[in-house]
Amino acid sequence: MSRAASRVIHTGQALVDVVVEVPDLPARGQNVMASSATDYAGGAVTVLVAAARFGAACVHAGAHGTGPHGDLIRDALDREGIAASEPSAERTFVTTLGAERRISVDSLATSDPSPGELVCVTGFSLALDSTRAPLLAWLPTLHPEVVVVLDPGSAFAGLPEDVRAAVLEVTDVWSSNAEEAADLLREVGQQPPTDLPGLTAAIAPLLRGEAVAVVRDGPEGCAVHVAGETTYVPGFPQTAVDTNGAGDTHTGALLAEVAAGTTWVEGCRRANAAAAIKVTRRGPTSAPTATEVDAFLASVAR
Repeated sequence: MSRAASRVIHTGQALVDVVVEVPDLPARGQNVMASSATDYAGGAVTVLVAAARFGAACVHAGAHGTGPHGDLIRDALDREGIAASEPSAERTFVTTLGAERRISVDSLATSDPSPGELVCVTGFSLALDSTRAPLLAWLPTLHPEVVVVLDPGSAFAGLPEDVRAAVLEVTDVWSSNAEEAADLLREVGQQPPTDLPGLTAAIAPLLRGEAVAVVRDGPEGCAVHVAGETTYVPGFPQTAVDTNGAGDTHTGALLAEVAAGTTWVEGCRRANAAAAIKVTRRGPTSAPTATEVDAFLASVAR
């Protein structure tokens, strides 16, 4: 299937998830032997891998380290043909605030987004001043037709009010789970609706202009508010083996679809399918390709 060339640019941190599988949690003060321990590239990489596998041209505008974890991240990006627009930095480890926190207005600007392209921002990048300050300085300088996508994460609702307001003023697309959406509504003094479409519609007025809001609820699917109308898009419940990265897979697949000209509602249906496939696979960067989603949707339609 031919795909358009609009890019998906992610400003968030590329992280390493150290996944340790154990048969049971040990009693306090005791020990248990792990059955496996695996390092995976995660964070912004998960979104970009999903978008790339759906055919989008992708760029990571965050920073990477020069140590083994930085190498793991760059290898994951290279395998999917994802470009990096940042200068090299020092060694980074998952348990410390390292190279992934070293961005600047100049380093972000090297991604050079054009009108119609999508720039992703995560709430976790706004939690510390080292990444918050350059983002808040850079985002308002973007062309007004660059689409700013906010993935708030669990951090966003707890940020200072002025920071939240500054980010929401430049946000064109909100993509979150239901809990994150409800947390923000409570912070701004609203009682969150209990239904998914109502929750999604309540988020939209907090954003810039005629913004799009997408709120997910795991196997239940998602709702999308676009052009003043809210649509519930059912999910595809699966027996999950690993839900790590499912939300990021949904976001990446959705943005790739929209970048290719797919409508938001149809993009959400395909993103729901991508997330459903992902949870049957281990590791955060195990997103399916667009062709795999085509086959999945054909099978469930029978």
